[in-house]
Amino acid sequence: MAVLIYKSLPSTNAEVKKPGYRHGDAVIAKEQTAGRGQRGNRWSSAPGENLTFSLVWEPTTLPAKRQFLLSEAVALALVDTLAKYEIRSKIKWTNDIYVGNKKICGILIEHDLGTEGMLARTIVGIGLNINQKEFEDWVPNPTSMASITGKSYDVAEVFQELFDALESRYQQLLAEPDAIERDYSELIYRKGELHPFRLPNGKLFQGVIQGVRSSGELLVESEGMVVPYLFKEIEFVI
Repeated sequence: MAVLIYKSLPSTNAEVKKPGYRHGDAVIAKEQTAGRGQRGNRWSSAPGENLTFSLVWEPTTLPAKRQFLLSEAVALALVDTLAKYEIRSKIKWTNDIYVGNKKICGILIEHDLGTEGMLARTIVGIGLNINQKEFEDWVPNPTSMASITGKSYDVAEVFQELFDALESRYQQLLAEPDAIERDYSELIYRKGELHPFRLPNGKLFQGVIQGVRSSGELLVESEGMVVPYLFKEIEFVI
């Protein structure tokens, strides 16, 4: 396993896609000039104040149909890490990390398929807000470790804690996938509470999150019916 640190990169995910990076390798950028989030959004991060990195996993024994386990494991590792700093967080489906109603971390996961329906390679991109306290106006509901606690943090130390937590959750995924699913389910943001949601056509409705399927669909109960939603088929209203 190798950890490489760059002063600036367009995108750490793009970097680790290059030939030569193997399972367990990580690339950290003190500044990302073209960072990406989910839904094609930009990822904004002040240079040197936060943690932006990508990690390579090669889950070759995991069927592609179980790929959501990887998202769950990564999200849990972040919750584990924040807990070590006495910050309680939740997982906003699919894998944003929230403290209260504010986003502290975004995750972008990309997969390559292997043969016979198995995964070959997974790129895990993480942007964790650590010491930044002021954000650009277009960034929705952001927060950071420093904003929450009033303390400053050693970014390298936080990375090592998170790197270890990711490895621990990855090994648990291989040995006890049911435990990963159970822990993820217990930490879902707004689970069991009545909240508004928005559909792609703009329609608003009130629903209650009941859980998540193994394949990744969000289960929302509304008007006595539980409906599964894929990514981009439903939006939280915050």
